[in-house]
Amino acid sequence: MMIVVDLILFGFLILTALAIVRLRNLFAVTMLASLFSLLAAGLFVTLDAVDVAFTEAAVGAGISTVLMLGALALTVREEKPASHTIWLPLVCCLVTGAALIYGTLDMPVFGHPGAPVHTHVGGAYLARAEAETGVPNVVTAVLASYRGYDTLGETTVIFVAAISVLLLIGFPRRKSGGK
Repeated sequence: MMIVVDLILFGFLILTALAIVRLRNLFAVTMLASLFSLLAAGLFVTLDAVDVAFTEAAVGAGISTVLMLGALALTVREEKPASHTIWLPLVCCLVTGAALIYGTLDMPVFGHPGAPVHTHVGGAYLARAEAETGVPNVVTAVLASYRGYDTLGETTVIFVAAISVLLLIGFPRRKSGGK
């Protein structure tokens, strides 16, 4: 049953991404980007990654949407027609992708017992996390239980950064109608 829910959410993610690419109305793109983040958060919940879902919902659907709407208030609503070719962005994406793939060539084989992730504290977390915390997802158990104060600190940093950006953007001042 969960596979069906995952596939439906993933299908909606694809449809939303295609709609974002096709639209020229920037307000609609902003709203669809927020919907995309909300769908991604739902997908993360079905995968038992509640911590990632929370971050995606807060940052992707929340703060990013507010910032994009604030930027739209200062600009036009329609995207200008493209006056350039697609070759330069395509080349940049291909070069970046090649650099990322090159960077992964030195990584140990997935699941290799001698990899650093398997020789340190990771094994203890995998063995005892669910019994000690009651959380089925190891990542969520580590972030929410073992590193609860760190996660609270990271959330506080993200909140303070968002408030700082909003204060830097400022609010437009209205002129008084009588003068």
